[in-house]
Amino acid sequence: MTLIKSISGIRGTIGGKVGDNLTPVDAVKFASAYGMFLKNNIQKEKLKVVIGRDARISGPMIHNLVVHTLIGLGIDVIDLGLSTTPTVEVAVPLEQADGGIILTASHNPKQWNALKLLNEKGEFLSGKEGELILQIAESEAFDFSEVDNLGEITINDAYMDIHIDEVLALPLVDADAVAKRKFKVVVDGVNSSGGIIIPKLLEQMGVECVKLYCEPNGHFPHNPEPLKEHLGDICKLVVEEKADFGIVVDPDVDRLAFISNDGEMFGEEYTLVAVADYVLSKTPGNTVSNMSSSRALRDITVQHGGSYQASAVGEVNVVELMKATHAIIGGEGNGGIIYPELHYGRDSLVGVALFLTHLAGLDMTVAELRASYPQYYMSKNKIELTPQIDVDAILAAMTEKYKSDSSTSSLSTIDGVKVDFASEWVHLRKSNTEPIIRIYTEAPTQEAADMLAVRIVNEIKATAGI
Repeated sequence: MTLIKSISGIRGTIGGKVGDNLTPVDAVKFASAYGMFLKNNIQKEKLKVVIGRDARISGPMIHNLVVHTLIGLGIDVIDLGLSTTPTVEVAVPLEQADGGIILTASHNPKQWNALKLLNEKGEFLSGKEGELILQIAESEAFDFSEVDNLGEITINDAYMDIHIDEVLALPLVDADAVAKRKFKVVVDGVNSSGGIIIPKLLEQMGVECVKLYCEPNGHFPHNPEPLKEHLGDICKLVVEEKADFGIVVDPDVDRLAFISNDGEMFGEEYTLVAVADYVLSKTPGNTVSNMSSSRALRDITVQHGGSYQASAVGEVNVVELMKATHAIIGGEGNGGIIYPELHYGRDSLVGVALFLTHLAGLDMTVAELRASYPQYYMSKNKIELTPQIDVDAILAAMTEKYKSDSSTSSLSTIDGVKVDFASEWVHLRKSNTEPIIRIYTEAPTQEAADMLAVRIVNEIKATAGI
């Protein structure tokens, strides 16, 4: 089963059988369910939805299916074409639309695609709303419009530029200060939308841009998840070009990772830490990240006199807690920056612009900046799921084991199982986006994080009999 229905949208591999994969029939079915959800809940004569896609190969096919399904429901479509997740999120309220759909499987490999669903604020739907859409899809309670009431398509390809303008207008973004520093930056756009929008942003901030894999043809040159093991080419090029740093984004540009000037990973966990450090230094306040994110954000927040809280994994959960705690910045340790001053969504453009402004005000290299932050090291592992593996039973067994373990300082079952020890932690959870169990650990050294991960993986395998 590679069709996953979760808080992160409807995601699956292209091809195969209906109901098992993201086939054309499934794309139409879930687009229809989303359209009916809007019609059932918004009392307006004519609804409007913004749609954009990343550059993956299946994009045009899925895009055409979804757009024309909404037209068939009598819903008008603002078609952004090739776009990014944060760009669509910005466009929805600017267009006074009733919702939005981003066609992207984010960091998943090229055989995947997905429908990410937004509300009228350009924010992801809640879990409850997602459940309603799945019920509509299951019952196929669709009511299509008659010929005189079909929706209309308006093509608007200006939103990447509008998004950049919105970012540059933020009070904490100082393009002039950045331009004076004459930075040189290498960009890996993984041959998707980021290869267009990130260089455009850099050029408008007076930054010299060296492009790597910036042709938006959907042929990802490496695994598109911005992790160290996938990024050898840019790490090498940053050193060869004597660049100040490197920028890596995923295919839909909501995850951001930096490469330090020495060719080493800045660490995607530290993207949020560095940007939050700058924002908190100018506007003190609270922060939020998810349970799988580094303790370093908590440390930086406390240093600036703020309060930090952790949510369940998933952008919707982070945003909900950010609103409840009036957080001024937040996000996820996977390189997702959420800056409410612009919008409540992970946005690599906001991250790049704030990071550059931060760096422009410092007399240090990116490697030196990284070394100045609290030092934590993570190990990110996963176990592939098979029908024989009972995830709930595994999580319950691990909860019981560590509930009575004297080394446990705290334990949470809000999202899988999170076990805090004195100087380390482990978080076990079923992924929202892939058929896997994620095992994240963090410790003061890489060796300790890796050792904890190995121990936990072995305990899970023993429990599951695999």
